[in-house]
Amino acid sequence: MNWQQPWIIGNWKMNGRRSSTVAFAQAWAEQRLPENVSTGIAAPLPYLLDLKQAAPALPVGAQDVSRFDKDGAFTGETSAAMLADLGAQFVLLGHSERRQYFGENNETLSAKLDNALAAGLTPILCVGETLAQRQAAQEQAVVAEQLSVLRGKVMPHIAVAYEPVWAIGTGQVASPEQIADMHAFIYTELLSFANKSANIRALYGGSVNAQNAQTILTLPNVDGALVGGASLQADSFAAIVQAAAKQ
Repeated sequence: MNWQQPWIIGNWKMNGRRSSTVAFAQAWAEQRLPENVSTGIAAPLPYLLDLKQAAPALPVGAQDVSRFDKDGAFTGETSAAMLADLGAQFVLLGHSERRQYFGENNETLSAKLDNALAAGLTPILCVGETLAQRQAAQEQAVVAEQLSVLRGKVMPHIAVAYEPVWAIGTGQVASPEQIADMHAFIYTELLSFANKSANIRALYGGSVNAQNAQTILTLPNVDGALVGGASLQADSFAAIVQAAAKQ
């Protein structure tokens, strides 16, 4: 991943089969892609290696990692070292669905961040507010609290994905003003405690598609996108990559 380029990261969530993974890789190989955009796919763990083998030039990542840093009796867990051994380059952390369904909080995320960094993985921290929090004008306070897990971490590079929970998979997209305001706030927060020389990538996620990508990606402080459903098909994902190349 190039820290000077826009990032377009696909999050496949719990979707696909081995056949669709290989089909995506074959279709992806036929795309004529710009060289000034960094791309990657956070694949379901069972298909991560399939995707890497079928599309070796496409960086792959995971959607979560264990908070435990040692091998041992942690049934169902996957360590950061295991992900790195599979060839993962990055890992999503703190996605709103993980926070909602699995009770993730800053305590567990802090351990996961440490483990990812120690294994050489790039963590992409997901932050965002619910609709109720937005309506109560609490969105900045919520995101600031979520970002606080990064304080004290030794990180030469920082990647954050802002995904307003009310826009994920709903077809509802935050307005350009809402996105720009939050991304400016995220940069201000990060620069208040990060190394001044740190590279920062602030991605937007939440119903990003080929039709709205260019509008979103030209906004100030928006360094790319975390793409859900539109990343499941190679042509729609490639269209977003093409939009990023024009910013």
